[in-house]
Amino acid sequence: MGDRTVTRADLAEAVFRKIGLSRTESAFLVETILEEICATIARGESVKISSFGSFLVRDKNERVGRNPKTGEEVPISPRRVAVFKPSNVMKDRILESHAKRRVASASGGVSAGASTPVEMLKAAE
Repeated sequence: MGDRTVTRADLAEAVFRKIGLSRTESAFLVETILEEICATIARGESVKISSFGSFLVRDKNERVGRNPKTGEEVPISPRRVAVFKPSNVMKDRILESHAKRRVASASGGVSAGASTPVEMLKAAE
């Protein structure tokens, strides 16, 4: 598992370096894309990004949960949740990356995984 989390700023920096937009334009582009994804999901619609995955809205039924401290049963209201389903291409890349890290770890070498935001973006394509 990766030790690092890619942030909006990292994505904007990757766009800046790879595409050549200004840092301000890159940040605006990333923010606009994320806002559009969020707005679409909030409307209850799905977002499908080819070779990456799909953001879906699922309806969850009411169910009975349990308070872990007291053991008391507690009703959990029906709700809508956002879920991400990776594409088969993404799943294959994750498995491939995991296999490379296992081989590198077993041989005592350095991981062949992505280390910069640009490499992480390329790996996610």
